[in-house]
Amino acid sequence: MADNGDGTYRNPVLAGDYSDPDAVRVGDDYYLVSSSFTDVPGLPILHSRDLVNWTVIGHALARVLPDDHYRTARRGGGVWAPAIRHHGGRFLVYYPDPDRGIFVVSALDPRGPWSDPVLVDATPGAIDPAPFWDDDGTGWLGYAFAKSRAGKANLIALKRLNSAGTATVGPERIIIDGDRQPPVETSLGPRPWQTTEGPKIYKRAGWYYVFVPSGSVKGGWQGVFRSRSLTGTYEGRNVLDQGRTAINGPHQGAWVDTPGGEDWFLHFQDRDTYGRVVLLEPMRWQDGWPIIGRASKGDRRGEPVTTYRKPALPRQPRGAPVADDEFDDAVSLAWQFGSNPGDDWMSVEDGRLRLKSVTGSTDLYENGALLSQKLPGPRFCARTRMRFAPLRVGERAGLAVHGTNFAWVGLENRDDGVRLVQAYRADGAPGDAITQVAGPSVKQDAVWLELCAEPVTVGVPPPDFTPYWPSMLRETRMAVRFAYSFDGHSYTGLGEPFEARAGRWVGAQIGLFAQAALGTPAALGTSVGHADFDWFRIDK
Repeated sequence: MADNGDGTYRNPVLAGDYSDPDAVRVGDDYYLVSSSFTDVPGLPILHSRDLVNWTVIGHALARVLPDDHYRTARRGGGVWAPAIRHHGGRFLVYYPDPDRGIFVVSALDPRGPWSDPVLVDATPGAIDPAPFWDDDGTGWLGYAFAKSRAGKANLIALKRLNSAGTATVGPERIIIDGDRQPPVETSLGPRPWQTTEGPKIYKRAGWYYVFVPSGSVKGGWQGVFRSRSLTGTYEGRNVLDQGRTAINGPHQGAWVDTPGGEDWFLHFQDRDTYGRVVLLEPMRWQDGWPIIGRASKGDRRGEPVTTYRKPALPRQPRGAPVADDEFDDAVSLAWQFGSNPGDDWMSVEDGRLRLKSVTGSTDLYENGALLSQKLPGPRFCARTRMRFAPLRVGERAGLAVHGTNFAWVGLENRDDGVRLVQAYRADGAPGDAITQVAGPSVKQDAVWLELCAEPVTVGVPPPDFTPYWPSMLRETRMAVRFAYSFDGHSYTGLGEPFEARAGRWVGAQIGLFAQAALGTPAALGTSVGHADFDWFRIDK
């Protein structure tokens, strides 16, 4: 909970991995969207009325296109940093797939239904769309470039939009070239503009502003460029950096205002295994420039706040995105598969979640058939009660944590019967050997499974090519312990503590799965079993 209950809040306001956030105010309501990569459903939509207490109200993308391509877990691909706007009476979410272009989906109600994606622009490697409509109604689309696809970066480009906002028209204009900008002042002294991306375009008092993060994800800052003309020439400065705080890389997000005239900024911080959490900063204007966060007298830039007064907005009940699920009628909005799922992967029957034993890689980083959710906070225990009904040797099911490495505790059907197992791949490349620790055999109908997590900090050698804030010399990982129970009260540990690592562009996730052995293709008419989960709960 970010809301302290006394008129103040503490950062982050979203402790989950809501990467690359963008937000918009419509009347008295705020809506936030984040990147989702290959997780399905994608593009989570969150709602708040006070900018502190957020809930997930839906998803803007039912499946990632092209459908067949994303039936495989292509970690790090798919839906990158999106933008949400309200224009012409409709909600619009523009999102990039760096391998295919920039798309738009729309809806009258942010809870859905949302339209099918429409390709707006197919520029190779275009990312981070920034839709903007000028005072005369003309639409524009700003964007950046992924160097891995486009062969260039540190650039902000601009194109016109058609009247429907569904296609770009006319030539591309480069309006900001980071390589040609003078060094920017930061808390560590002058720094070059590098990896300048994630633009958001706004207009205020006759000035055009392009908010851009720069300086890399973990060690960067929030920059702002301004010009009297949308197409430039622009001048830039740093308006938010780490300063004297422990909050590294504060940048990339959204400027929002309140009906009463306050200004606020939502941005992310990369916390390694815990993903990119969302922080809320006060924002004020000085000499036509924004200053974000807490600034000392005379400073032209701010630094992140840890605790601050809440925005002057109507009171809202304390809340956070849902994590627990009793599986009464359907799964909650917390859950996503790692790829486009098959129609029969999941069902909810008689108050239980049923997962079919899907054939796939035993390497959970490569397997999209995990039903997963974001980490709920730094320290937690996740528990579930599972009933296992395998039909073939080699089927397994359980409770997992996964990123570039993975581990799980659960049941496996072996030649000698069903047995409790803790399995993991600690490091190395996908496909490397998986270690198993065998527990007792199981005869009863149900078992209780548990994983408990807490953060650990490890040192990382500093890069020698650029100065970074001290936090760049550290990495936050997550220590996980697994346990099982036969009665739901007394838990027994199984296996050694596991150090979970982040995924590609995302934090680790926790999830549930049921899996058939490789070499059990459904095409041959073989049947497989399933696992039923009675509930899923998070405890501190």
